[in-house]
Parts: sequence; structure tokens; C-alpha cells
Amino acid sequence: MLRLSKKLLFAIEAVVDIAYHAGSAPVRSTEISRREGIPRRYLEQVLQQLVHNGVLAGQRGPRGGYRLAKERRRITVGEIIRVVRDLEGASDPAKDNEGSDIGINVVRPIWVDMQREIMERFDKITIEQLCDEARKQNIPSEATAAMPDFSI
Repeated sequence: MLRLSKKLLFAIEAVVDIAYHAGSAPVRSTEISRREGIPRRYLEQVLQQLVHNGVLAGQRGPRGGYRLAKERRRITVGEIIRVVRDLEGASDPAKDNEGSDIGINVVRPIWVDMQREIMERFDKITIEQLCDEARKQNIPSEATAAMPDFSI
């Protein structure tokens, strides 16, 4: 079932944050928490699940943190939604076999079709597109701010 939750929003925001603010070093969870206002108790759990599912790569140690496990253009919002949906473990009542004939054969198929269509749209939205939108909105990137200016 597709359900908007804080955990889902935090997961998408965290991946975009990492993609947008990553320079040569991994992004620390404390930096993500500070910039995005995401409580650490949510963030660490979501980040670990994203690492486990190949969206992010984690690096341990004093210079550790997180980076994308693949190119921004290859990570979709749909992929992140599926990871969080599995993490939350919520059942989908639209796929329940119990109920009335009208419920099972008329009403629930509408929800199943709508969820499929929405996920198809989310599968077309990449993290790269969201980073491009952040640039269009003039949101400063700490990665570019940390880069030396070689202009003359």
C-alpha cells in the first residue's frame, strides 16, 4: 500500500540531501539531520535500510558517512518508496481476500490500479531530477560551497 509517512519523506529527503551535498567525502548522518531537520532515530534506521537495499553505500570510521551506491540518474523515488514500504511492513488492505463481492471485485481493483499508476510515475522521477529542481530553487549546496574557487 502506498502511504505517505514521515519515514518515507525523510528517506527521500536524505537521499536527495546526500546527492546534492556530497563532495569528495561521504555525507555524515549528523549533517543530514541538521540540514533536513530529520530526527536521528528515524534517519539512522532509514539510512541503514537504504544501504542494505543498494541505494546508498555506507563508510565507517572517523571520515565515514553515506554516499550514493549508484549514479543519481539511476536512483528513482519509486525505488526509495519500495525500500521504506518494506521497512514499515504495513499490509495492503486492497490485496486482502476477505470482504464483499463489491469490495473485492469492484472497489479494491480501483485502488490497486491507482497505486500501480502512481508507482509508475514515481519510477520515472530520478534523484538527479530532484537535485536539478533544488538548483532551480537556488538552494545552496554545501558540496559546491566547500569547493575551492579557481576562477581568475
